[in-house]
Amino acid sequence: MNPLILVAEDDENQAELVRRYLEQDHHRVVVVGDGREALDVARARQPALVVLDLMLPGLGGLDVCRALRTESDVLVLMLTARSTEDDLLLGLGVGADDYMTKPFSPRELVARVRTLLRRRRDEAPEPLLRAGPIEVDPVRHEVRVHGSAVEFTPGEFGLLEILASEVDRVFTREQLLKGMYGYDRYITNRTIDTHVKNLRRKIEANPREPEHLLTVYGIGYKLTAGRPDAP
Repeated sequence: MNPLILVAEDDENQAELVRRYLEQDHHRVVVVGDGREALDVARARQPALVVLDLMLPGLGGLDVCRALRTESDVLVLMLTARSTEDDLLLGLGVGADDYMTKPFSPRELVARVRTLLRRRRDEAPEPLLRAGPIEVDPVRHEVRVHGSAVEFTPGEFGLLEILASEVDRVFTREQLLKGMYGYDRYITNRTIDTHVKNLRRKIEANPREPEHLLTVYGIGYKLTAGRPDAP
């Protein structure tokens, strides 16, 4: 599932701009307008990152950051209209992971968010991805089906890894292509269909009647756990 970002910003126009840019970058976004609500939502929703304005009504950004730091290691990107060195050090001193002064470029904010999330992913070991009897190890670049290792080409592995990262989610061919190859204009949708055909030969008991790698007609593909094993 895509990361959840909490945006705590009382300027509605600024908050909407940040929300729109983050959603265009495929993040889920929740927007709040004051500090106490930011704490309540952070505790309830457990976001991956908080974009936190320093000058929030009700409870200031510094106090929100202090409270968050006593409860979790959520990433915090602090925003402020003040740009003195003392303010910067104060924000970082209460536990902010990064700091941006207003006015700022929304594109730069998105880039900072990506960097923070990537750094967090790099620091933590990647979990195994599972869909029924299919197990994908992103670190070792290995796949097991019913406990037995199966060999895949890099393209096949890349496709399976994306599908296994969100079991039961339907991906369009365009989303799969972007995740695997970026914006390479020489790669077409037929590449995805070829990989799917080859994957089914390797992970399905009957490739002609797949239980796990399913076609969602008119949309794309999804990976499922399949039918539970019979008792």
